[in-house]
Amino acid sequence: MPAPYDFKDDSVIVVIGTGAGGGTLANELAQKGIDVVALEAGGRHLPGGYINDEWPSFGQLAWLDARTTSGSWRVAKDFSGLPAWIVKAVGGSTVHWAGASLRFQEHEWKVRTHYGDIPGANLLDWPIDAAEMAPYYTKAENKMGTTRTNGIPGLPGNNNFKVMEAGAKKLGYKNVHTGRMSINSQPRDGRVACQQVGFCFQGCKFGAKWSTAYTEIPKGEATGKLEVREHAHVLTIEHDAKGKVSGVVYADKDGNKHRQAARAVCVAGNSIESPRLLLNSASSMFPDGLANSSGQVGRNYMRHMTGSVYAVFEKPVRMWRGTTMAGIITDEEVNDPKRGFVGGYFMQTLSIGVPFTAAFLDPGAWGREFTTAMDGYENMAGMWLVGEDMPQESNRVSLHPDKKDQYGLPVPNVHFDDHPNDIAMRNHAYKQGAAVYDAVGAVRTFPTPPYPSTHNLGTNRMSEKARDGVVNGWGQTHDIANLFISDGSQFTTGAAENPTLTIVALAIRQADYIAEQIAAGAL
Repeated sequence: MPAPYDFKDDSVIVVIGTGAGGGTLANELAQKGIDVVALEAGGRHLPGGYINDEWPSFGQLAWLDARTTSGSWRVAKDFSGLPAWIVKAVGGSTVHWAGASLRFQEHEWKVRTHYGDIPGANLLDWPIDAAEMAPYYTKAENKMGTTRTNGIPGLPGNNNFKVMEAGAKKLGYKNVHTGRMSINSQPRDGRVACQQVGFCFQGCKFGAKWSTAYTEIPKGEATGKLEVREHAHVLTIEHDAKGKVSGVVYADKDGNKHRQAARAVCVAGNSIESPRLLLNSASSMFPDGLANSSGQVGRNYMRHMTGSVYAVFEKPVRMWRGTTMAGIITDEEVNDPKRGFVGGYFMQTLSIGVPFTAAFLDPGAWGREFTTAMDGYENMAGMWLVGEDMPQESNRVSLHPDKKDQYGLPVPNVHFDDHPNDIAMRNHAYKQGAAVYDAVGAVRTFPTPPYPSTHNLGTNRMSEKARDGVVNGWGQTHDIANLFISDGSQFTTGAAENPTLTIVALAIRQADYIAEQIAAGAL
């Protein structure tokens, strides 16, 4: 049966979202001959239309629907309506991501076992492990063209990397290179090699960076088994009298509502919108929201321990030239509690343009210290710090009691407080990051607070037991057999690594499971 599909066709799998999880899953299912309708809240932008200018690009791609924030995190004060910079478009945040693709370390699948009882942390072992995930990581790396895997060479290092590399080596760090990046270092999969233009966060105008917008989605559509509906903002998920999911209601570009029937529904709207959708789909049978018998929907929100260090040197660096994040120091990724915290972190090259540097270097700052830093922009080098943060039940996405969106539904409130472990890790990372630059003659260094753009994880976490989470080891909700979570919200813990590779690997694995369930008559 070729796409498009009828609204009443209840044989289709409905996938909500087309990013790393949803876009990959939709293609994988289509390749298996399974009928799929993918609903994307945003429009479709392709490389020729991306804007290599930070502010206009942000306006083109960002999810700007109303949100609120609370908690002690600085983002709630500096950017109260923007808890996260994610993309509202076909491809989701794979349009905006930097390309870093790292496997979890073995211990990170079982952190409750390895870290023990950390006061205030809601730690839980994943119901899957490194050995089970290894073949899916391999498939994901091959699909995405990840450098330094499958014989694919690494990307070249720009000046920003060379500065970081020189400082790292002077400090005695051993593991520093241009990273495992899902950005073509040579022509591959019908796409050109990286042209070193920069603006990786604004969408790759050459298509060298892997994005579901122009890899998975077109391949899925080519099968005749995938229909992608753009500007289809999902409002609620419906269920039948037996409690099985039966369809979704969404609003089109003009605000008209439609109902698409479904065999199963896979939610991949990111860690803010996915729990919000489940909570907004409450009914008399599920008064606390779908799949929420545990009360864990929306809880355990994680965004990684993040921060940045920038440094000004006597001579120009021009950090913006070349791939944005092709540079990594991995020595601190290990779990070494002697440093004063559990878990580990990475230092990754990062450059942002003048507008974002002015906004993020020290939000709200002014005066000579700030202006002289901006004057030194051409001579600036930068790195991003990213590490494992602790899940906490109190860090959560909930429905705002009063504020409604353009469709009359409660907006999400994102509450976050740093755990003491997060703070200890960030302080250690700030110190080491500054030391890297000081070792090669930095004139000034600037520890920079976490940005609103980061990794959104948890809120529908995997758990072995239904009481502890929302989904099982396949991303299938404990409560409703034909309802799945297919994005980073299913993460039990965050690990230190950038999450996209793991989201893709989990989506490939989930597609296999769904196909098996269909073949067995269980779906």
